[in-house]
Amino acid sequence: MKIVLLSGGSGKRLWPLSNESRSKQFLKVLKNVDGERESMVQRVWGQLTSAGLRDHSYIATSRPQVDMIYSQLGSEVDIIVEPERRDTFPAIALAATYLYSVQGVSLNETVVIMPVDPYVEEAFFHKTKELELVLNESGADLALMGVKPTYPSEKYGYIVPDPASAAEGAFVDVHSFKEKPREEEATAMIEQAALWNCGVFAFKLDFLINILIANELPIQYDEMLKQYTKLPKNSFDYEIVEKSNHIVALPFEGEWKDLGTWNTLTEEIETPLIGKGIITGGSANTHVINELDIPITLLNVSNVIVAASPDGILVSDKASSPMIKEVMKHSDQRPMYEERRWGRYRVLDYLKYPNGKEVLTKRICVAQGSNLSYQYHQLRDEVWTIVAGQGVMVLNGQSFLVGEGDVLTISRESLHSLRAETEMDIIEVQTGSELIEEDIVRLAFEWNEILQLCTVQKN
Repeated sequence: MKIVLLSGGSGKRLWPLSNESRSKQFLKVLKNVDGERESMVQRVWGQLTSAGLRDHSYIATSRPQVDMIYSQLGSEVDIIVEPERRDTFPAIALAATYLYSVQGVSLNETVVIMPVDPYVEEAFFHKTKELELVLNESGADLALMGVKPTYPSEKYGYIVPDPASAAEGAFVDVHSFKEKPREEEATAMIEQAALWNCGVFAFKLDFLINILIANELPIQYDEMLKQYTKLPKNSFDYEIVEKSNHIVALPFEGEWKDLGTWNTLTEEIETPLIGKGIITGGSANTHVINELDIPITLLNVSNVIVAASPDGILVSDKASSPMIKEVMKHSDQRPMYEERRWGRYRVLDYLKYPNGKEVLTKRICVAQGSNLSYQYHQLRDEVWTIVAGQGVMVLNGQSFLVGEGDVLTISRESLHSLRAETEMDIIEVQTGSELIEEDIVRLAFEWNEILQLCTVQKN
């Protein structure tokens, strides 16, 4: 059995902490068993490991999230990268071709698709192991996992079983689906043994490969990458699930939540205050999550979420917080904070002058033992001031030691990289006509490979 975790999201539902590269699953606001803060994806990856499923798991994601995944889970994670975001059907089709043509997975292998960020207990992942047996016993095209509802929620989709399906069996035949019904509809469906649709489903690999063949789509991974833009930009539900003849569902009885909005996420945050700030005792059900260096103080304000990051500040009553996705849907602001496989950076200041010149200032932290890629820029010059730490700098084919107090000028087209011998803090000032993250041409990633391209000089 292979598991593919879908890591998507545009980063709008939990703005301003989430952005294009740091979607909700990467926010470190939950606590693990050791009392340390962890993200949803770290929590799920740990649960998969405990359930013995880690070595069989892959993450399908978009390019902006790759570095964040490596930063939080390590560089050994198997990642399937979409050339562009095109919804869940293209993402799953790409994953299927990767398993088939690159990994050599058998066509009879069961593939389980699930979100990367469910808030569940570990038993949930042990239950997913039964999906393979359910497929084999039922002969169904698809086997879904559904959660037994604890109340008539209007926020979730429902799996409605066939009334003729055996209630005492391990699984039920699926009659239909209902997306976010009214409360009275949900109550009636629960009485008919309906299940919450948690977005987990399984199929035999040949089921999807044969569909791709029938639709004259590639089944080789390299060719799928080339033709990815031609795939229909639709959900897997629309393209596959709704057209399938035989679907069954495996019920799960246990804790399951979708922490997709501020009001649901804060239900699982143990402390009302994260970061600098004060909340007075007269404030009930109020949370402050502050990533800035300035304090936030709330005086006797209840049922409110205040979230602050370099991307912005949100103040909302919790009931209205889901509106933020709609409010921010047209925003094209660049992310002001990102985690990378080598560390992290935060934008401190940005200016654009009347003549078109742009100036952007970053604070960069490179983790000990990590290195930047060997790269150059076409549109900008940079000046680095090393505030703390020491490392090895590579500039135009030569390497030399650098440390606290050093100032480096990196003109456009200059080949450069840096490896941190100790953790390094750097203030970077960019100047140019267009200061975008895409203005990076990478030549090598591994430090040994970079050194082979350079003339090593000892100080």
